[in-house]
Amino acid sequence: MRLRTPLALLGAAILLLLGPPLLATGSGAETGTQIPGLRFMVPNTPGGGYDITARTAARNAEDTELTRNIEVFNLPGAGGTVGLARLVSEHGNGRLAMSMGLGVVGAVRSNHAPKTLADTTPVARLTEEQDVVVVAADSPYKTIGDLIDAWREHPAKLPVGGGSAPGGPDHLAPMLMARAAGITPKQVNYIPFDGGGELLASILGSKVAFGVSGVGEYLDQITSGELRLLAVTGTKRVPGLDAPTLKEAGYDVEFTNWRGIVAPPGLDDDERDRLIALFEELHASPAWQDSLERNGWDDAFLTGDAFGTFLDEQDARVVSVLKELGL
Repeated sequence: MRLRTPLALLGAAILLLLGPPLLATGSGAETGTQIPGLRFMVPNTPGGGYDITARTAARNAEDTELTRNIEVFNLPGAGGTVGLARLVSEHGNGRLAMSMGLGVVGAVRSNHAPKTLADTTPVARLTEEQDVVVVAADSPYKTIGDLIDAWREHPAKLPVGGGSAPGGPDHLAPMLMARAAGITPKQVNYIPFDGGGELLASILGSKVAFGVSGVGEYLDQITSGELRLLAVTGTKRVPGLDAPTLKEAGYDVEFTNWRGIVAPPGLDDDERDRLIALFEELHASPAWQDSLERNGWDDAFLTGDAFGTFLDEQDARVVSVLKELGL
């Protein structure tokens, strides 16, 4: 039997006094999801869908003790491709993740960005949501029919605003609306904004005739009466909101957006698996499920390689739709 030296006994006593390491505290630590210094990048301005998604996920992860002190920061520009370039440059950084969605897929194409989502590490698709067609409370358009009638008469004179670059969801949805209404998509005066936050000010200030954005971005403004909701773009009405689907209103359009998380390239398997595990535990938490319901988001959880395959399919879809619309 080997005898312990006094120095070894002293070291053991100090460890007992200090207690277990910080990584072992909280439910997340027990499954290895604690990622000290984790940062979420938002590639557009505050108040948009990526921003709300990232801040909600960070708050829920901290409240559920999956990890702590997540920093959320905004790096807007070029429809999300400025943030994407920054993410790709952080090769091997397992403490950085980016909130993104269909808008970034479209922006990569429309901006001919040198870095694409194929250069990232896919982590998780989180949500799917409908777009909403909204106007300011004092707008002359009371119904979606009123708006479409005026739009048909003067397509170029009724600017539509969206929180994504051409090719993104807030661009594709009104283009599909236009085609369904008998308007040539090339005649549409689409004005892109870098996220829903910037778009909101232009809708309220009547800089655009109407806006298209995610339901979760403008839920508060709709329920408070600042914005008038004319229609939703998905397959069903949004519970609690009094507006038809476009298909109900007679326009053959069904369209949804989605949002997810990607990380820098070059992560080792442990770093990648830890990020995926964090979002798997977040997805299973009551806090996140409550957030889905509160924001009008549909659960669309998908992780890792399956999410990577989905990203490839979405890129092909954007190219196909833009060609189909003559854009």
